[in-house]
Formats: sequence, C-alpha cells, structure tokens
Amino acid sequence: MKVLIQRVKCASVTIENRLFSEIQNGILALVGIEKGDNKEIVDKMAKKIVNLRIFAADNNKMNLSIIDTKGEMLIVSQFTLCGDCKKGTRPSFDKSAPPDIANSLYEEFINCIRLNEVPVQTGKFGAMMDVQLTNDGPVTFMLELSPDACMK
Repeated sequence: MKVLIQRVKCASVTIENRLFSEIQNGILALVGIEKGDNKEIVDKMAKKIVNLRIFAADNNKMNLSIIDTKGEMLIVSQFTLCGDCKKGTRPSFDKSAPPDIANSLYEEFINCIRLNEVPVQTGKFGAMMDVQLTNDGPVTFMLELSPDACMK
C-alpha cells in the first residue's frame, strides 16, 4: 500500500465539472492499493497517518497530529502510485490490485480513518477527477507498507 499525504490548507475534488468534495486544513491522502495488500495493512496505515505528527505546534515544530488539530482528510484513490517506471518509458501497473479488491480496501481505509473521529471527504473510486489543493508548507510524505512489513 502506498499513500502520498500532503498537509493542506484546502483541497477539493471535481468530477465532470462539478464539485464533488472539499476540505479545509488537514490532509490530502492519495491512496494506491497493491496486490497482496490486506485489511491488516490498511488498518496499520490508517493508524500511522492519523497519529503522524506533521502539524506545527506553538513552537512551530511539527508535533501535532490531525487528531490533535481536529483537521479534515480528503482521501482519493490513485492507482498510478503503484506504477513501476523502472523499465522503459511506459509505466507498468502489474503491482496494482484488481479494481474490486482495491475498492474494498480503499473503503476499509476510509472507515478506519473515520473510526478515529477524523472528518473525511473522498473522491470517487475509478472516476476521472480533478484534484486541487493548497499545500501547507509544502509538507508532503510518501508512506509505504507491504505484507512483509506487517509480519515483522
């Protein structure tokens, strides 16, 4: 599982020229589900993100989580995060989970975040989306978990 998170002042998703969802002050999470990912990985990733201290405290150091700041999260599925560009000039998506499995684990991820009382907005799985954001900082982190990492 790969999740690119960005601390944002605002973010939104537009589908077919209509505003679908938006947030203020929080995290935009772009989520890629890979073959072999499972509920355990999704749960661990959600817990990691909601507790990750990437928001500034009074001393201007990153010491607060999204839970601490009562921020919002916009979660968008993005299978291209699983693309492999090591060979040639065309990405390979062989590592991406099949759509039915990816959608199920994407929904599980959303539910896990909501269980932590973080307000969540989403994109639409499989849709062509325009995502807009104002990155706060900029602060961006790439998080990855594999089945092997969860066994340790």
